[in-house]
Amino acid sequence: MADLFYLVLEDRDLLSLGGDDRATFLQGLISNDITKVAADRAVYASLLTAQGRFLHDFFIAESNGAYVIDAEAARLDDLRRRLMLYRLRSKVTITPLEGQVVVALFGDGALAALGLGDTPGRVTAFAGGLACVDPRLAGLGARAILARERLEAIPAAGFTASDRIAYDRLRLSLGVPDGSRDLPVEKALLLENGFDELNGVDWKKGCYVGQEVTARMKYRALVRKRLLPVRIEGELPAAGTPVVLDGEEAGEMRSAADGWGLALLRLDVVEKAEREGRPLSVGTASATPLKPSWWAAA
Repeated sequence: MADLFYLVLEDRDLLSLGGDDRATFLQGLISNDITKVAADRAVYASLLTAQGRFLHDFFIAESNGAYVIDAEAARLDDLRRRLMLYRLRSKVTITPLEGQVVVALFGDGALAALGLGDTPGRVTAFAGGLACVDPRLAGLGARAILARERLEAIPAAGFTASDRIAYDRLRLSLGVPDGSRDLPVEKALLLENGFDELNGVDWKKGCYVGQEVTARMKYRALVRKRLLPVRIEGELPAAGTPVVLDGEEAGEMRSAADGWGLALLRLDVVEKAEREGRPLSVGTASATPLKPSWWAAA
């Protein structure tokens, strides 16, 4: 039997965005194409500053004639406030969605157990709510949104409760950021942090807030740093710890767990370390950067 695991993501919360103008409203704000969202498809997207810097990332699904936005719980009020600033005369409602939880479902066979293929964002009905292939990367498994009182449906489907370390180990080994844990607010740039390859940007849609800077980085090949998974030997460094090679700063650590971490690294230093077969130094530990299979070299 396949190893199937689940984790209730208590650090996530939900907004419901409804109203006649909901699609037009979001289309002018977010990095992805809202017209992709349908009953059978969810997307990953970001809200940026006018200078193209990260503010929020989130998942968007459709349910009962409204968009359901899965975002960071601790920053949900800020996201709602920012969206409300843009509402003006648009016919939209933006309200907390109470009584629902977000659950990660992962492990070999998790997608098959839910009747899903491996297409990122694919949605199916589940336990009175919905489940979808993680819109960023199928290797992360699925995300489900359902009423808290229906959680018993998950172990009934063959999944065993897991802990945060196990899920973070999976996420970090795949090189996938987790919101503001890995993306400094008003500083991070989408293309340095994998949003293109992780299906968070649509290059064919019209303008959105921060679009000009994001497009310029892509078409002028201005990406000089990338967020990469690193294998850590030694004491796990705190987020923000400098990463160095021969005294030369290579980048900065982000989140880490169980021997894995993410670091925003200069590509030229990574290439030098690879050529010479040497790890990078971070605090008292060593860190070996890896290029995930989904990563497209700049």
